[in-house]
Formats: sequence, C-alpha cells, structure tokens
Amino acid sequence: MIKRTIKQFKYLFLLSIFLTVGCDKSIIYSEFIKIPDETWSSGNVTVFSPEITDTTTLNNIFITLRSDVEYPFQNIWLFITTKSPSGKKITDTVEYLLADAHGRRYGRGFGNLRETDLRFREKIFFPEKGIYTFTIRHGMRTTDLKGIHDVGLRIEKTGMVKN
Repeated sequence: MIKRTIKQFKYLFLLSIFLTVGCDKSIIYSEFIKIPDETWSSGNVTVFSPEITDTTTLNNIFITLRSDVEYPFQNIWLFITTKSPSGKKITDTVEYLLADAHGRRYGRGFGNLRETDLRFREKIFFPEKGIYTFTIRHGMRTTDLKGIHDVGLRIEKTGMVKN
C-alpha cells in the first residue's frame, strides 16, 4: 500500500513539473533547425517563419545555438534578415560570444554540448499581423563551421504593452 502511494506521488510530482515547464505562455514561437553533420556551411541559410497575431505586446527575440567543443572559435558573427508581412526587410550583423577568454563555453548543458541563448532584440513590438521571416546565416571567415548542431529562434512576450 505504501509503495503504491509513493509511486503515485512520484508520478504526480513529475507530471506537475512537466506541466509547469511545458506551459510557458510567454513563449509565442520556438523552433530549431538541425544543421546537417553538425557543420554549418556559409551556404546553409536557416529560415524561420513565425505568424504574429499580437501587435500590442512587447517581445524579446532570441537566437539559440547548440554547439559543442568542435566549434573552434570564441565568438560567432551572424547575418540576420527580418522580413515583415508587407515585404520590408532589415538586415543586422551581430556578434555573439560563445566562450570566455579561457575557452570555457557559455550556455547550459552537459558534456560537450552547450545551448546558448543569444538576445537578438529586446522589448520590440511587431507593427503588422502576419508571417514574419527571419533568415540567419553565419558570417564567419571560415566557410564550414564545425560543432554547430542546431540554430533556433524563440520569441517571448515581455508582458508589457507598447504605449
């Protein structure tokens, strides 16, 4: 009887953790694109197409990289093009650090694989409803970047409304 109660408690505890973590209402879009052979070629462009329905809430946009110890650099340069539903485009060139000066990788994870959230835009609102397109390619001098497993895009509501 006691073993059954403990087993039920464990099951309910794990279920509550799963529901708490899995139901983050602030995330309005999250997607990852797998990089073939964990080598991001300069010709391999990742494209994300979230549908935006709320034009009044401020949002944060993150680029997430999953990389391992094969990645040979401390930083990464990205070219990020954002296209609105009406066709307006903005291209940004951004640099992010993936490791400190001693080579210790930033981000979370175990073993060789690290997942690093890179803040792309903070407290922005989308002026139009519809499909936005985010195109991301690396801007490193090396054509093929070993050690990049996945590239992701996440959009989160900040909870604030634009004025």
